[in-house]
Amino acid sequence: MAHREPGCLFCKILDGELPASIVDEDERTVAFMDISPATRGHALVIPRNHATDLLDTDPEDLAAVFLAAQRLARRMPQALGADGVNLLNACRPAAWQTVFHTHVHVIPRYHDDPLQLPWIPAAGDMDEIAAAAQDLRGAA
Repeated sequence: MAHREPGCLFCKILDGELPASIVDEDERTVAFMDISPATRGHALVIPRNHATDLLDTDPEDLAAVFLAAQRLARRMPQALGADGVNLLNACRPAAWQTVFHTHVHVIPRYHDDPLQLPWIPAAGDMDEIAAAAQDLRGAA
């Protein structure tokens, strides 16, 4: 039996206590439509086992979530006419996580859609990039 967390919205969906438009599922994951979509066809993929966030998720469940996200993303060009797809995971409040059950947003993108993500790539400071890389290598 999969682990559930009382009060978790996504666990309630998994248990049938809250409605959802399920579009894909397997033994480890469920994908359903986001009720606050960024674009037409925006869906979420979650593990059946409750995990608070990316850092708390069992590696096999996490792999299954991303494989399910890929499976769903592959359908979007033909099924929805999508021109591209964003995968987005928000891990913890500082990264915009609002539902504390690991999930990946699968967001179909269209050439004329109005969605603008807050990050606009710009050249970084190469010394700071190198320093951060060194910090990350040392943390392993």
